[in-house]
Amino acid sequence: MTAVLTAPTDHAPDHPPGLEAPRPQRTRATGRRQLAAGLRVVGPLALLAGWWTASATGVLTPDVLASPPDVVRAAGELWGNGQLTDALRVSLTRSGLGLLLGAATGLLLGVLTGLSRLGDQLLDSAVQVLRTLPFLALAPLFMVWFGIDEASKVILIAVATTFPMYVNTASGVRNTDRKLLEAMRTFGLRGPALVRQVVVPAALPSVLAGLRLSMTLSVIALVAAEEINSTAGIGYLMTQAQNYARTDILALCVLIYGALGLAADGVVRLLERLLMPWRRAGAAR
Repeated sequence: MTAVLTAPTDHAPDHPPGLEAPRPQRTRATGRRQLAAGLRVVGPLALLAGWWTASATGVLTPDVLASPPDVVRAAGELWGNGQLTDALRVSLTRSGLGLLLGAATGLLLGVLTGLSRLGDQLLDSAVQVLRTLPFLALAPLFMVWFGIDEASKVILIAVATTFPMYVNTASGVRNTDRKLLEAMRTFGLRGPALVRQVVVPAALPSVLAGLRLSMTLSVIALVAAEEINSTAGIGYLMTQAQNYARTDILALCVLIYGALGLAADGVVRLLERLLMPWRRAGAAR
């Protein structure tokens, strides 16, 4: 007698009755990221609401601080006549060039002193002495050395951004597993290839931490640099607004500097997610 097999009419449940199917890990991680992003905007929105309320109730008068609508109108005015776009272009160019020069210098010095005992003995003490000098105090000296053109402004930003990158890179390189380095040398990996493929990836968390500090300092140094007889840039707009008591433009420039700092931090966070995906995966658990 031959048994006839028939396909079941109903599919069996994927999980036991009465038990809720577990949500995918990716869904939970996405929800946490969305919640974190939402919480990050609470603080700025609260500050904006307090500012708006204080202006509307007369606690803050226009001669002390312009209201948010006045700042928005000032932004539209400066954007319409092209002054804001020109100022942003000049300031971003200064900050970007200074950051690129300073971060590259700090990275190179950090690798040299962290990887080589001779480099540490020759360079570290001199760099530590220079690191203790306030970069703002160097501004008048740079004006004498490099004039009042763009060179002095870019170099001031570069000096401010070199040392955070140097300290963090040197620390990260020194903490690289020495057994790993010896193993890679055994396999014939030496010189720049060893640094590029082993040392820098191992020190990457420290390098990105240094980059975060350097990018923040690049904005702070930009404010100081643009006080050196600037004829263009956000600092020049602030000087002109101060002469005419335009608190709306002054507030706008301060907000732009703050937005630049926030954007710099966001760039580093994005780099961390792209270059260190294992850290993101660990945080999602």
